Formats: sequence, structure tokens, C-alpha cells
Amino acid sequence: MAPAKCSVLVSLSIVLLCFGPVCSQAQPVFACDVSNNPGLKNFSFCDPSLDVKARVDDLVARLTLQEKIGWLVHEAKGVSRLGIPSYGWWSEALHGVSDVGGGSRFTGPVPGATSFPQVLLTGATFNESLFQAIGKVVSTEARAMYNVGSAGLTFWSPNVNIFRDPRWGRGQETPGEDPLLSSKYAAAYVRGLQEREDGDKSRLKVAACCKHYTAYDLDNWKGIQRYNFNAVVTQQDMDDTFQPPFKSCVLDGNVASVMCSYNQVNGKPTCGDPDLLAGVIRGEWKLNGYIVSDCDSLNEILYAQRYTKTPEEAAALAVNSGLDLNCGEFLTKHAQAAVDRGLLNETTINRAISNNFATMMRLGFFDGSPKNQLYGNLGPKDVCTPQNQEFAREVARQGIVLLKNGPGSLPLSPTVIKSLAVIGPNADVTHTMLGNYEGKPCKYTSPLQGLTASVPTVYHPGCSGVSCGAAQVDAAKKVAAAADAVVMVMGSDQSIEGESLDRVSITLPGQQQLLISQVASVSKGPVILVVMSGGGMDVQFAKDDPKITSILWVGFPGEAGGAAIADVIFGYYNPSGRLPMTWYPQSYVEKVNMTDMNMRADPTRGYPGRSYRFYKGPTVFSFGYGLSYSQFNHKLVKAPTSVSMDLEEDHVCRSSTCRSIDAVGHSCKNNAAIEVHLSVKNVGRMGGSHTVLLFSSPPEVHGAPRKQLLGFEKVHLVPQGEGVVRFNVDVCKHLSLVDEKGNRNVALGEHVLHVGNLKHSLNVII
Repeated sequence: MAPAKCSVLVSLSIVLLCFGPVCSQAQPVFACDVSNNPGLKNFSFCDPSLDVKARVDDLVARLTLQEKIGWLVHEAKGVSRLGIPSYGWWSEALHGVSDVGGGSRFTGPVPGATSFPQVLLTGATFNESLFQAIGKVVSTEARAMYNVGSAGLTFWSPNVNIFRDPRWGRGQETPGEDPLLSSKYAAAYVRGLQEREDGDKSRLKVAACCKHYTAYDLDNWKGIQRYNFNAVVTQQDMDDTFQPPFKSCVLDGNVASVMCSYNQVNGKPTCGDPDLLAGVIRGEWKLNGYIVSDCDSLNEILYAQRYTKTPEEAAALAVNSGLDLNCGEFLTKHAQAAVDRGLLNETTINRAISNNFATMMRLGFFDGSPKNQLYGNLGPKDVCTPQNQEFAREVARQGIVLLKNGPGSLPLSPTVIKSLAVIGPNADVTHTMLGNYEGKPCKYTSPLQGLTASVPTVYHPGCSGVSCGAAQVDAAKKVAAAADAVVMVMGSDQSIEGESLDRVSITLPGQQQLLISQVASVSKGPVILVVMSGGGMDVQFAKDDPKITSILWVGFPGEAGGAAIADVIFGYYNPSGRLPMTWYPQSYVEKVNMTDMNMRADPTRGYPGRSYRFYKGPTVFSFGYGLSYSQFNHKLVKAPTSVSMDLEEDHVCRSSTCRSIDAVGHSCKNNAAIEVHLSVKNVGRMGGSHTVLLFSSPPEVHGAPRKQLLGFEKVHLVPQGEGVVRFNVDVCKHLSLVDEKGNRNVALGEHVLHVGNLKHSLNVII
């Protein structure tokens, strides 16, 4: 989102905001303050009884061209003669209200907000209702902050890009590598942010924004920058992998905004591609909202990509392509000149600001004082509530993934352990747990604090930081040798992987591996390796070392991360998280160029493919992998062995052999669906939740995935408890494939459904 090179812009944004109404102490920003300016009642755009279009049309008709241009940029300029204040569009809420962007801040009555785990760990919960519940908490806290002048109403979250390459520094911000999981997360989180408690679908609680559209998953790798990177993407990969989360945002989540990205796709800047913006987002998907640029991306079109010759041409290209709002000042500086040169007309500007104003109308910005509206009673008391803080801990618990667990290792007994060695550069961190796009949390519980709450601990950092240039091996070994058990909290932070920083190596940084192995060699009891990181790590050495008895991945677990880690380690909580991304070996990144966007394997050039869906090669840990302290058995209760597709009498496949049929034609109008019911039994001695992942391996046609996720559910079972999990599988939606031309087809023949080790054959016939 916010480029490092734009730090000046961010600082300037904050300064500008603080001279405007948004920084007035304890006062929200809003237009149409008829109580203090009765004359505003005469303006139709201030009349909430009228429909949005009528109000927007009235407002736009009253503005001069310069006033209109002032609402094409994220630091929108007030129109005092019409009772409209300045407004800062840029707020963030990736995993809690953030102060990135300047539209929201933590001062005065609200010093912090609930900071949930970084999104990738939330993705590991595979819990769709949880995704929406997080959004609901975040939007409530956002509205409460807005009411005291500490936040805006437009939040440029979530990030729904596909975590295509393990080196990507921003993979941590996403739900993972799978299009279905990302789509489900996107729609659910957006609904949680936007949907009002009164059920009024025409209005918004806050406005969400799905970013970064599209095929954006490289920041800064070996000197290759996102600002001028050209992502060469096949139509098949575009429609099969990169576009689904954005499509789901708009169609299923009814998101209020989509943000176009810095990069080019197939030689065209995404913020200047009419096919991607006006054609797909607005035309095919019917976005009800506004399209915004990533910050300063219009600048990059001109200067980094040299796609246009003049700033006026870049300004015209973006707005004519369907862009409505510019994060930055580019359109303030160059839109008028573009109009003067005949490159951009006022009618097109009217379209853009109409989309912007319509969004603000739906938010109630033009309805007068928010104190008289649905959320007017919210305030500081509704931020950082005990319930919200406990919920952040619960989300982290549900996401933590148990990757290895030897006999007699986890869970540790707090009554048996008399001395616990806690070692590692991430063992006593606080801010690291938040990840990026963070706000100021309500409070922190570090891993050391969480563990010390249950047993006596002895702490040693082992390294001066995560880069671990010189591990303090001897001192750490001394601490470990004297303890009953050892917990090593290792991994990364934003200095290793983050925005504008992709990794080159996916091994643990510096001498972390040396430290881990040496400490394990002298330990007399269980050794638990806790990996705190954004992306996967090649920890094959630890997986193979019998002295390292357990491995946990905890992502960046949020403000309550330390408490959640302790809950899992001591068995207060039975882990149920599953990896939302493949953990590759280091050899993968040594072989595969990060700039290669192809998802499918190509044996002719030794290319192994990407993600669990297409990758053909060894893994350290696979997508969907995760252990529990219990054992869960699956049994198929209900599933057909075949499903017949209805064809027209003259369909070509009635007279000739076909390998697939069109998924949007007559055959799919009847919505062919099947039910798959599974009995799940907890045969262990500990109650807990179990994550059920339903996959399909389709026939080998059209470069089909090796397997793909059809659905996921979470079920909680007591010891020896049994439950039924039901999946409704839409044949045309869930079993279809995208062919080489980007068309969706249903493959005929055997589809193998599987959950864990259970497999079932389903034949699609005509």
C-alpha cells in the first residue's frame, strides 16, 4: 500500500489532516451540519430522505471544476460554501484499526485499538464465521473512534492478493495461497466491516477496500521493484488464481472499493487499464463504490514505467480507464491541464466524483451529526473492551499450527515443569507480534510473559535480534541444560520480510539454525521450536532432528500472541490451525525466479509450478497441514458416485466425445449440486476443534490443478464425541476448471474427493 518512498507523503498527509476538522478534539468530520447552519437544509444533497443518486447529482451540479478535482484525491478539499469539510480517505484496518495513512490516529481519548493476528495466521483458522466476526469488531471500534474525531470512515483493507511466492514480504497480509480460502476470507471480512446491525444493505457501517488489483505479489526482489514490474500472466492463471478473491469481494462481499496496484499486467499499468477497471470491476462485476489507486501509482505510471510521455496523459489515462480516486496529489496537480488539453472531459470527472460521493452518502457523511445516527452512541468505552481483547487471543489460538509433536512433548504440564528455558530473539518481543499495517494495541502479552504466567522461566535471547549475526550459543546452552523443558521462539520480523522487502532466502535468518540445534543437543527434556514469521521457513533440519520434539508456527499473532502461544503449549487449548500456504525447501527459491508468474508446472523447462494446486516437488510442510493433541477419524456418510449434466438436444457432446463442457451454459442453469456428508469422531482424550478440508482432484484436462480446495468447516468435539459435517458442492462452481482461454468448464470423468486419508470417486457424466 504505502510505499517506503512515500514517507514524505504520509507525513504531509498527517500534517494536512491536523489542520483540518478531522483533528478537532473529540469532533467527528461530517457534512450538512444543519443544526449549526440551517441554510444547508435547502440543498437536496443534505436531504437523507432522497435516494443516493438524486443527492449525488445535486451535489455534483453545484461544484466548480476545481472543487470537483479536489475530490479526486485522498486528501479531499472541503467546500466551505456548501458546508462540506476536508476529508482524509486513507485509513487502514488490515487486522484492527491502524494509524497508517493518517486518516486514523491514537491520541487523546483512544490511545489504542484491538490488534488481531496478522491476516495469514487468521487464514490458518479456516473459520469463515471468525473472519466476519473480526471485521465486525474492527468496524465497531472504527465507528467509535470516528465519533471522537480519531478515525475516518473509509478503510483500505483487506489485502486479498494470492500468496504466490514464499519470498513475498507482504504474504503475511493475505489469507494465503488458495483462491477459495482467499475469496471466502475477502467476502466475510468485508461483510464484517461494512454490514450494519440494522440490516440496511444500502448503507455502510464503514467502507472496505479490496487490494491490490491485480496479480500483485512482488515488492522488492533482487532490485526488481513493484513500481515498474510487469507481471506477465496467462488468461488461465488470471481467471483461475489471481482474480477470484477480487471477484468475490465485489459479488459476494459487496465491497465499497477496489484498489488498483503499482505493477503492470501484460504490459499495461493496472491503474491505467480500461479493461481491468471499467471493463471488469465496473462492467462485469458491477462494483457499487469507487476505484482508488495505490499511493502515488499515477506518478509511477509516468516516471517509473514511462508508460505516458506527460503527466497530463497519465492523469487522463487513469481517470478515463475508470479510476475514481487518486491516493496522492497527482490529479490535483495535473487533472486541470489534462482537461485543458482535451485529454480528459468534465463528464468523466463527474463520473469519478459521483462514485466517491455516493460512497460517502452511504456512510452517512452527508446526513449531519453522527450523534443522531445509528452508531452515534459509540465512543472510547467501545474500544479495547475486555471481550474484544479476549477475542484477539481466541483468534490467535485458533490459527496457531502444530507442525511436529513427538511422544511426551506437547502439551507441557504446568505442574510437572519446574523450570522452563525460554530462548530466542522473538521470545520477549511485543511489537513484532503485530506484523505490519498495525495500530497501537490495547496492551501486549509477549511469549515470555505468557509462559511465565504458568511456570517459572529462565530467559535468554540467544541473539541480539532476528538477524542473528552472532548467536550467543554457550550462554543459551547453559540456560537450556538446566531446565526441564525448552521453548525457543525464533523466526523473523519486518526487517526480514515486509512491505518493500522480499526475501532471497527462506531459511531462518543468520545463525538461528545453529543456535536451535546446539541448544537442542544439550536439553534434557522437550524442545519446542516456535516459529514467529510472516511466511514459511525451511526448517527441515528441525523436522528431522529428534531432539527438537515439537514445532509450532504462530505467524505474527497479534497483541495477545504470547498468551495464545502459552495456551497451546500448556494444553489449555487444543491446536486446530492449518497451514494456509506451502512451506517450500530452500532449493525451491534457488531454482525458481520470483518474477515468473506462471502457476502451472512446465517440465520442458524444469519449472515445478506454484502452490499446492500445481507444484510438483518436495515440501517441508504442505498446504492444509496441521496436527492436534487429539486424533479425529473421518467416515463418509453421504456422497453420490456420479452426477449427470443436462445437455441441450443438439449439444455437440451428444454426438462426439468431450472432455469438458461449458460451466456457464445450459447444463449449469439447473444448478447441479451434490451433498457430501462426513462423520467426524474425536477418538482422543482431549476435546478440541477439528478443521475439515474438502479437496477435489479433477480429471487431467485443461492443465487442471493436482487438487483444489472445495470447502472447509470447523467442528468442536469432546473426547469420543462425534459430529456430522455437511458440504454442499455446486458442480458448476466448485468442480469447474478454467481452460487455457479463461473459460470455465466442468471436466467430465472421475473427480476424486478427499478429506485427510479418506477418498471418494465422483463421476461427472452426460
